[in-house]
Amino acid sequence: MSRGGKKDKGSGGTGATRFVMRLFIAGQGPNSVQAVANIEAICRQYFDHTHSLEIIDTLEDPLRALADGVLITPTLIKVSPKPVMKVVGNLSAKSAVLLALGLKEKLG
Repeated sequence: MSRGGKKDKGSGGTGATRFVMRLFIAGQGPNSVQAVANIEAICRQYFDHTHSLEIIDTLEDPLRALADGVLITPTLIKVSPKPVMKVVGNLSAKSAVLLALGLKEKLG
């Protein structure tokens, strides 16, 4: 996906909880590329068209990162459902990402 892009999956009209997430990256660095691949894989596996994922490149939009309190990239923010959660790193620790997203019950 292009930097600063947004993927909106499904209409959310099924009554399912809608997950809204933002992933802050820094260009095409290895950790950024890995974080994008990891969160997209998690979304494909755990969200059935019930999520919105916005990818923000902090090199292109640094003020957006500051507005959301992001000082380190990559950082994933789960905006909704509440509570807001942040995960820092390339998201390779899948169990930690799922826990932050409130999906602990779906683990292994």
